[in-house]
Amino acid sequence: MKICVTSMGNEKDAVMDSRFGRCPYFAIYDTETKKCEFIENNGVTAPGGAGIAAGQQVVNKGAEVVITGFVGPNAMRVLEGGQVKIYNGKGGAIEEEVKLYEAGKLEMIESAAPAHSGMKR
Repeated sequence: MKICVTSMGNEKDAVMDSRFGRCPYFAIYDTETKKCEFIENNGVTAPGGAGIAAGQQVVNKGAEVVITGFVGPNAMRVLEGGQVKIYNGKGGAIEEEVKLYEAGKLEMIESAAPAHSGMKR
């Protein structure tokens, strides 16, 4: 299974970013190989449609789970369409977030944040 964690950086000890569509990186953790790949978020610099671009990128990478803080309505539609489950992370390091998910300690996000919530930093 591939787990995507929104990330502030592109290294192993990076911290989760609470924004989905505007996070700088996605950490794609493979539970089978125990390896983590960092990819740049294509949506981060988009003037509009960041959530859609980010969501499609995560779906295309084969993620089955996303761990983040907030997901806008457009991103949520894309992720749900790709059968990706979305969980509310605690804001810790990438590996900590994955362990919390695997231990069943993260809550599922079932409703989108207001549009454009991730624009603020």
